[in-house]
Amino acid sequence: MPSSLRSIVDTCKLLLWRPSHVQVAALCYRQVNHDASEYEVLLITSRGTGRWIIPKGWVIEGKNGPQSALQEAWEEAGVETAIVLPQPLGYYHYNKILKSGLPRHVRTTVYAINPTQMRTSFPEADQRTLKWMSPQAAANLVDEPELQEILRNFDPQHLS
Repeated sequence: MPSSLRSIVDTCKLLLWRPSHVQVAALCYRQVNHDASEYEVLLITSRGTGRWIIPKGWVIEGKNGPQSALQEAWEEAGVETAIVLPQPLGYYHYNKILKSGLPRHVRTTVYAINPTQMRTSFPEADQRTLKWMSPQAAANLVDEPELQEILRNFDPQHLS
C-alpha cells in the first residue's frame, strides 16, 4: 500500500475506532459450610435496571486493578476486608449506556475476592440487593455471555 494511502487509512482508523473503556469487577466468593469443594458467589443488583451483576466500576486513580475491584466490592456490596488475588480471572465485555443515552463499549477485568469481613452498612446498601448463590445459578442470572462463562468455570480450588 502506498504511504499516502496508508496515512489516510491510519487517520480514518483514529477518527472512527473507539477503544474500549476499562472497568474492574469483583467476583466475591465464599466457602459453604466448611466444605472445601462447595462455594458461593455474590451477585448484586444494578442501580439502574435491577439486573444481576457483580460489583464493578472504573479503575480508581492511584489504585491498581485488584485494589480498585476491592473498593467497588466495598462500595457496592459491603466487603470491608478480603483476600484479593492479583491475577485476573478473565474479562468480559458489555455496552454501558451513558447518561447521554449513547452506548460505550466496556472491557471489564474480573478479580477473585474472598471476603474476610463484610458490613451491612456500606455506601450503596440502600440501592442494591445482595444474594449469595452457586456459580452455576449466578451464571444463569447475569446477562453477559463472557461473565456467564467465567462463573461456570469458576473453581477457587485452582486459584493461586
